[in-house]
Amino acid sequence: MSLEATFEAELWLWSGKDAWHFLTLPEDLSDEIDDRTEGRKAGFGSVPVTVTIGASTWTTSIFPSRQQGAFILPVKQQIRRAEGIGAGDVVTVAL
Repeated sequence: MSLEATFEAELWLWSGKDAWHFLTLPEDLSDEIDDRTEGRKAGFGSVPVTVTIGASTWTTSIFPSRQQGAFILPVKQQIRRAEGIGAGDVVTVAL
């Protein structure tokens, strides 16, 4: 599956015991990814992606979230530090 998209999203902090930061993909993009990856998702419904925020590009996976009603993208500390971003910041994401 090859799909390219650019969107803006707010970085948010997971409310659990660990300090995981995520971005929520737009619903329409999440729906398209869900449709195009039917039957090919990995564990927990994950989908591998390559992501760019600012000057940082990395490979990770997105995960479906019932709470968010969309896929969510984890943003690791290394990327947050490199890009100077934190919870509450709105960032442009190329996926």
